[in-house]
Amino acid sequence: MLLLHGFPTSSFQYRELIPRLADRYHVIAPDLPGFGFTDVPAARNYKYTFESLAKTIEAFTEALQLNKFALYIFDYGAPTGLRLGLAHPERVTAIVTQNANAYEAGLGDAWAPIRRYWEHPTQENREALRGALSLEEIRGQYIDGTQHPEEVAPEGYTLDSGLIEWPGNKDIQLDLFLDYANNVKLYPKFQEYFRSAKPPLLAIWGKNDPFFIPAGAEAYRRDNPTATVQLLDTGHFALETHVEEIATAMRFFLAKSIG
Repeated sequence: MLLLHGFPTSSFQYRELIPRLADRYHVIAPDLPGFGFTDVPAARNYKYTFESLAKTIEAFTEALQLNKFALYIFDYGAPTGLRLGLAHPERVTAIVTQNANAYEAGLGDAWAPIRRYWEHPTQENREALRGALSLEEIRGQYIDGTQHPEEVAPEGYTLDSGLIEWPGNKDIQLDLFLDYANNVKLYPKFQEYFRSAKPPLLAIWGKNDPFFIPAGAEAYRRDNPTATVQLLDTGHFALETHVEEIATAMRFFLAKSIG
């Protein structure tokens, strides 16, 4: 099981999920370049785009000889992991998508400032997004839409904020905000992949997420009528509040889909 994280986090977000799967599955959770503790030497001149992230993860799976794997995708993990599905549909045995979007219908109003940046990639619009990288805004991503925000552990958003403060990292994140527009252009190809490859799919979603709204979860049924959709009464980081429900749903889904 390959777990791919999203913005602004790292594999640390899976700290509670991994032990709930590891008795039955070999669980692997890398940090994407630009996130967590993955270090890319400056001499590499690495270009921070989602295509680059996907190529890195593809090389990572090949280095570990992961010839078959199920995907858990969250947030940025969707355009990264689904590129793997496009390139090697025979390798992906199943997909669990948790607030990981592949449909324009799933883009909520919270994307408005980033959409402005896509349409007018000026320095002014870029700088307007820098505030989204503050500790306050990152904490908001964790607690918005939760029923009991005081129960969300501070470790996740505190670590995320600390790592984003590394020299140069904020500009990496702003580059990825801009490049996300290329993911939206790929949505039709992702949808064709669902229709042609028909990977078993579980969409389990925090329904109060302002970024990836429930319509994005429901849309998976359009192209994969056998997809299972489950909505949870929480926000974007559903694992922070509903890890037991997600792990239980995953175990049932994976046992039924791949054994």
